[in-house]
Order: sequence, then C-alpha cells, then structure tokens
Amino acid sequence: MPQVFLDRDLIGRPGGRRDITTPALVLDLDVLEANLDAMTAWATSQDIALRPHAKTHKCAAIGRLQMERGALGLCCAKLAEAEALNAAGLRRFLLTSPVVGARKVTRLMTLAAQCEDLMVVVDDAGNVDDLAAAAKAAGHDLALLIDVDVGLRRTGVTSTEAALALAERIAAAPRLKLHGLQGYAGGVQHITDFEARRRASHESLAILAAVRAALEAADHPCPIMTGGGTGTHAIDPAAGVLNELQVGSYIVSDVEYDAVDLTGDASRRFRNALCVYARVVSACHEGIATIDAGSKSLAMDGPAPRVAFGAPEGTRYSCSGDEFGELALPRGHNEPLRPGDLVALVVPHCDPTINCFDWYHCVRGDTLVDAWPIEARGAAA
Repeated sequence: MPQVFLDRDLIGRPGGRRDITTPALVLDLDVLEANLDAMTAWATSQDIALRPHAKTHKCAAIGRLQMERGALGLCCAKLAEAEALNAAGLRRFLLTSPVVGARKVTRLMTLAAQCEDLMVVVDDAGNVDDLAAAAKAAGHDLALLIDVDVGLRRTGVTSTEAALALAERIAAAPRLKLHGLQGYAGGVQHITDFEARRRASHESLAILAAVRAALEAADHPCPIMTGGGTGTHAIDPAAGVLNELQVGSYIVSDVEYDAVDLTGDASRRFRNALCVYARVVSACHEGIATIDAGSKSLAMDGPAPRVAFGAPEGTRYSCSGDEFGELALPRGHNEPLRPGDLVALVVPHCDPTINCFDWYHCVRGDTLVDAWPIEARGAAA
C-alpha cells in the first residue's frame, strides 16, 4: 500500500507546487490529458484500437482516463500489476507475459473470476496444460493469446509450427479459448531514425502476419492482433497487421523518447508531463551542487535526466549515490545554486522511475491539485 502522502496540506494552495516535499514525482495533468487526447485522436484516424500498457503508469486513476477515452482495456506485464489495479476497481486486462508456476496460476484464476475481461499470453505447451487444468478445476473459461517472438528474443514461439501446435492444444482444452496473437517488437521502439524504425517494425510484423495466415488456414481464427508501442504507434497501422496498439510511455514521454523521431517529420505529438522534483542539499564545491534525488528516485538504465527548471541550461546530472545526485553547472555560470533551491528533472526512462514512488503529485499550473496513488508500484510477482 502507498505510504502516507506528505503534502496533503498543499493541495489547492496557490503556488503550492514550489513547496512540494522532495524528492517527488510531479505529474502535469494538463500535459497528461493533452497526450491522452493526441493518442486517441491518432488511433481513431487510423481505425486502430488502443490497449495501453499499465506497466508505464501503474496507476488506476490514469487507467480510468485511458478507458474513458475508449481504450479496450489495459495491458499488464505482471500478474501482480493486474491484481493491484483490479483491487482499485479496474476490470479489463491483458497479461502480456506468461503466467507460470502453480501458485501464480491459482491467483490468475481468482483474478479471472473477478474481471469482466482477462486474457493472458502463452508460448509453451506445458503452460497451456497447466492453465487448462486450472480453468477446468475453477469452472471458468480462460482467454489466451499466443505470444510470437518477432525479434526481441525474450518470450514467444519462434516458428509457425510451434504456434500451430499451441493452437491445437488450446482448441483441445474445453475451458480455453484462443483469441489471437501478440507480437511485441520491443527492440524497435527506440530506434531514433523514423525510416530505420519503420523498416524494422514492418519486418517484425511480417513474422506475425505469417503466423496468423497459417493459423487461420488451419481454422484457428485470430480476431485480436496486438503489439506495437509508443515508438511505432505512427508506423504500425500502415502495415495492416495489428488491430490494436500496446502504447505506454506516450502518456508522459521521457528523455529516451525525446531522442526518437516518432512522427517522421520531427513534430512532437507528446510532451513531457512528468518530472522528479529535487532540492539542493549541499553546494560546498564550486561549480557543482548536490540534490536529494539519486538512484532511488531516477531510473539509471538509460540517459541522464534533463533539467526542466531550477538550474541553468547546460547543467549536467550524474548519480552520486542512492539518495543523491550531482548537478555540474556549465562553465561560466557564476551564480551558484544554494541549499533549498528547487530543481525539476525530466524523467529519463518513465516506467522504472515511476516505480520508485508511491504517489503522483498532480499539478495544474503552480498549484498542487491532487495526489494519485501508484497502486501497482513494485508489483513484480
């Protein structure tokens, strides 16, 4: 459960945004809503559905906003994510990773009985058998998608023959139902050049299309074809393979995606909605300042965060410990930062950065307007 929200007394206070207790994860609701609307408008224009990935935000309030804008449901990377969001009132999920192990399979069937719509991917015959036995024992049908490896080499069947064998196995199990295929080209999403990313994505989708053709020829319909992501959202509809997109990071964007030409014309469909706020805690050395945001507050698996405000342009961040970061000021900057100064950092990789916090500090303008719990934070099981 989320810890106590420390800044509740600031909610609604004009200018309260500047007094937030740091480090804090600060979400600009105006930008979030604009990003949500932009993706919805794009998907509508392309006649493709959205099944956004909740592994990015891990938050029921954001999931509801996505559903209100027509999302089919939410993707979850882990069973525990779906359980946490279900406990917060959401009811439509696709689990995009296989659920294995007897205890997790039992939990899966419990969740299935509580949801309006629950699907899970499979890529292994033994796992299908386990799910079939659990569904029979529970007296509850279970919807499956076959996960196809389209180049990521992480999960998914690696041949048409393997997909056909799984489809036959699913068809033979009275309580299982094949609903389609998943093919996620995760390694493609951050290719910076638009044309290079388009070529790589369409090559991946050709693999998925071939599997679909083989299954449908063998009388195994695939009404759901799901995959893609923020990085390929503007590319994949033209291939005519997917009928829904598993977009995630678009809601807030981040430094990683700022480096990617998402649209092919260098325009920005999505803006940065999320920052980590930090304060200077020490400034004893010339040209540098220490802030209270280190590896427990910012993901360290990608680029460095970028300063949004509070330090001069050209300031560079580097992690200096679990709790601390160092800001190296640009040469020639003669006005030092001082203890207590507020600095905002654009998140480098949004998903794992969000996972560092219990709450979103939700702001509009200079006002803290709400606090949203991150219910699925740390839901790794």
